Amino acid sequence: MTDDQSRSGSDQDSNRSWLGKLAHFFSDEPRNQQDLIQILHEAHSNKLLETDALNMMIGALKVSDLQVRQVMVPRAQMVVLPKASTLEEILPIIVESGHSRFPVVGEDKDELEGILLAKDVLKSFVADEADFDMTQLIRPAVVIPESKQVNILLQEFRTSRNHMAIIIDEYGGVAGLVTIEDILEEIVGEIDDEYDDLEDPYILKLSEQKYRINALTTIEDFNHQFELDFAANEFDTVGGLVASAAGRLPETGESITLGGIDFTVSKADKRRIEFLEVNFK
Repeated sequence: MTDDQSRSGSDQDSNRSWLGKLAHFFSDEPRNQQDLIQILHEAHSNKLLETDALNMMIGALKVSDLQVRQVMVPRAQMVVLPKASTLEEILPIIVESGHSRFPVVGEDKDELEGILLAKDVLKSFVADEADFDMTQLIRPAVVIPESKQVNILLQEFRTSRNHMAIIIDEYGGVAGLVTIEDILEEIVGEIDDEYDDLEDPYILKLSEQKYRINALTTIEDFNHQFELDFAANEFDTVGGLVASAAGRLPETGESITLGGIDFTVSKADKRRIEFLEVNFK
């Protein structure tokens, strides 16, 4: 037997071996989601799936188990427009936030009037309308409960062509909002980054005076941890407290002092604060 024939036979044996393994994987239906994820990881290990494809598949599987409360922008971090706002008042909010859709509210965030699209405001601005009337531009809002499944909402977004839904709690109050982008990020976004370790605590000590805080840490837990007395009747989370004090959604690197404590935004995007560094001086 020549060397070429020997190598050819070896390659064929290897191919048959791999095909046999693949056939074994799929010989029985996966019993649960973990079995299916294991199969996908095996396929990735054997170069049948690229890393990005693997991450998207796993993200899509995990979305099917999520409720909207787990991916929403909390009420305290929502950027809203008061119904009585003038064109001059809302234009800076639209420009600074970078959002394309805004909940319109009355006296408070529970008085939901509808949704305003930035493109509709732009048309009025370009037309130089002297008598700007926001009520003529407000569109109906999609309102959903906190318990709605994310994958069902995504399908509804696709069929209805809506891109935003307002989430209400069990008492009928506004709990937050979710956009189609929030859901897609659960599928195609980064699966692991420096902040995504499931074992990472909500409050992490960096030094004697400095801590890293997940912005979703409740004010009650924050107060209990550091023996503080921040009011928890209006805002549920530390991120909501900081955003309220700033009067807008602060950017990464911005610092705000509350009660003699420095809060620095260490990670944020256009929709929410994610992490804060807290310095007790």
